[in-house]
Amino acid sequence: VQLQASGGGLARPGESLRLSCTASGFTVKDYAIGWFRQAPGKERYWLSSIAARSLGEYYSNSVRGRFSISRDSAKNTVYLQMNNLEPGDTAIYFCAADLSLLTYSNGIYYQPGQYDTWGQGTQVTVSS
Repeated sequence: VQLQASGGGLARPGESLRLSCTASGFTVKDYAIGWFRQAPGKERYWLSSIAARSLGEYYSNSVRGRFSISRDSAKNTVYLQMNNLEPGDTAIYFCAADLSLLTYSNGIYYQPGQYDTWGQGTQVTVSS
């Protein structure tokens, strides 16, 4: 069971990046997948989640309207499309899976403790 995050890099303010989270050992459509980020010296912060079995998509207020989460079951991958990037978006981005189905049972998506499988992170730097 593994998650592989990729797609990070350097972007200028206003540009876009798309992050990918590819799973192995399980099927992404059956579990909630979340995206978090962590800036230096700060706690891990929830950005967005896509619920198991197309039950919904959720966003933090700070990225709603700029970021979009989606899932490609054929590629067993979840994406985070990030538009209109800002310097404040600079961080390491992580994807995580809830293989214990905690989010399915309690509907809480924003807490890191709800996820038991984490990818290694991908660096996003937004700078002019």
